[in-house]
Amino acid sequence: MEEQKITKIPFGQLGIIVHDSCKGLGKKVDDYIVNRRREEFASSCSEYHVDEIKDSYIIDSKIVRFANGEAKAQLKESIRGKDIYILADIGNYNVTYNMFGIENRMSPDDHFQDIKRLISAIAGKARRIHVIMPLLYEGRQDKRNSRESLDCAMALQELENLGVENIFTFDAHETRVQNAIPQTGFESLHSTYQIIKAMHRVDDQICFDKDEMMVISPDTGAMDRAIYYASVLGLDVGLFYKRRDYKKIVDGRNPIIQHEYMGAEVAGKDILIVDDMIASGGSVFEIARELKKKNARNIYVVVSFTFFTNGIEKMNEYYEKGYITKLFSTNMTYIPQKFKDADWFEEVDMSKLISLLIDTVNYDDSVSPLLDATNKIKKIVGK
Repeated sequence: MEEQKITKIPFGQLGIIVHDSCKGLGKKVDDYIVNRRREEFASSCSEYHVDEIKDSYIIDSKIVRFANGEAKAQLKESIRGKDIYILADIGNYNVTYNMFGIENRMSPDDHFQDIKRLISAIAGKARRIHVIMPLLYEGRQDKRNSRESLDCAMALQELENLGVENIFTFDAHETRVQNAIPQTGFESLHSTYQIIKAMHRVDDQICFDKDEMMVISPDTGAMDRAIYYASVLGLDVGLFYKRRDYKKIVDGRNPIIQHEYMGAEVAGKDILIVDDMIASGGSVFEIARELKKKNARNIYVVVSFTFFTNGIEKMNEYYEKGYITKLFSTNMTYIPQKFKDADWFEEVDMSKLISLLIDTVNYDDSVSPLLDATNKIKKIVGK
């Protein structure tokens, strides 16, 4: 048999800069790439593959914090001519630093500033720079209402001005924010396939059948996502509409008066509530309670990012009462151990998809197959 020959050539030697906020996920991503390239290039004798087989592609880097809170980024190895991917979780509030003897938790603003510091430390020596920010910085502030800042658009323009060629995120709150950087690559990937796969693995009794399950959107903003889930799974879709009090503003938002349901009968059916994130969890709790009043069976919540900014006590209560059966969420932002230990929580690992994304872009292949997992989902449903 003729020896297999691999002819594709990377755009540049791969280098991954993993910010302190993303160490765990970054290690998993790196392991996937190392193992994949060892297997792929095992039978290749091409000279241009020799340098591509490494024990790790992570660039040794460090954020040095001064006692007054200021900081600088350091790269401890050469990045000249490399194809650099910066991986950071701007939502990781578990990273701390010391300022004037006081321990402070890093905010999304601190993390984003560190991303810019790392780009500045590269100093134009890399062949190409990409930023992988699973949780999009200021993604919730994507449009202006009255006299408000446009934080997400400004942040993207800052990255563009610093020479970033591609920005990758997951389940962006509003993908049209990319209009702020028309000359820079912007892709919002989805976790749908990985979540459906996790649901199938965790509970083989879940039946993705039109007579047994429905998809529910918790608000109008998540309707596109709910429609996608419903279409690939062949299910009906329903919607909860938030009636707000537009005379008041609480914590920067108009408070919700009531959730109104629009859709088919939910009695006796399993429910799939889909959204991009859970912040405090208030809306999900109220919707789950309303669905149970309508005699829904099992309620599964699937999101890309979970915060529970007010704690998980109410989630524990709703699980014990049987209002919510399971919560499926990805590991693309920080998850406290108490979440992972809870019976109601199932973590969805996204490291393989991120590693495929890095490999694909490094070899200048199309990312379109990674953006659409419809056929893969239908195979799971078919099983």
